[in-house]
Amino acid sequence: MIAIGCDHGGYELKLAVEEYLTNRKQEFSDCGCNGETVDYPDIAEKVCKKITSGECEKGILICGTGIGMSMCANKAAGIRAAVCGDTFSAKFTRRHNDANVLCLGGRVTGKGLALEIVREFLDNEFEGGRHTARLEKMKNMEVK
Repeated sequence: MIAIGCDHGGYELKLAVEEYLTNRKQEFSDCGCNGETVDYPDIAEKVCKKITSGECEKGILICGTGIGMSMCANKAAGIRAAVCGDTFSAKFTRRHNDANVLCLGGRVTGKGLALEIVREFLDNEFEGGRHTARLEKMKNMEVK
C-alpha cells in the first residue's frame, strides 16, 4: 500500500496521482489534505508514520516544490525521501538508494511528467549489491 499526502500547493496533483493509482489497481491511504490550507510538516509526519509502522510500503508527498515535504520526511528514522523532477532520478533513487518516499512539486512538475515519475518510482526495486553497503552507512547516520 502507498501512503499519499499533500499540502494545499500539491492538492491538484495529488488528485491526479490518486486517479493514476486507482487505474493501476494500486491500494493507497490518503493522508490529506483535501484542498484546505495545511502545514506540510503535519502531512509529512502522517505519511511517514504509515511507512515506519509497516502499514504502508512506500509514500508519495506533494507540496509546491517537493522540497519542504522531503526535508520533513527525511527527519523521520527509516525514511529515505527524494524529490524527483524527472524519470531517471525516480528510477535510480529506487534502484540505488532504496528511497521509500517520492516527493513531487505540484507547482513545478506537470501532471503528465509527474505520473511518469510515479510509474518509475513504483515499478523499480532496490538493486542491492554494491548499493547495500552505502544504504547501511546512510542508515547508521540516523543513530549517530
